[in-house]
Amino acid sequence: MYLSDAMRIRIKKLIEQNNINGNKLALNSGINRSNIKRFLRGKNKSITIESITLICQSLGITLKDFFDDEVFENVDVKD
Repeated sequence: MYLSDAMRIRIKKLIEQNNINGNKLALNSGINRSNIKRFLRGKNKSITIESITLICQSLGITLKDFFDDEVFENVDVKD
């Protein structure tokens, strides 16, 4: 699995766990709503570490918490 796909899966998991949607995540994190939607739909292949950090802050988790998930166990960084 590619890293971008793993990150997409992890964000979707966190959205579900926190009972919110992409719009609410965008609002809470301060990230442009269309950027989050495009990434979650796979139209954007990448997301910045700054955006991941903002997402983590809005969800009350650390970057370590974000990446400490089985989805990241066997990833390939090339798309």
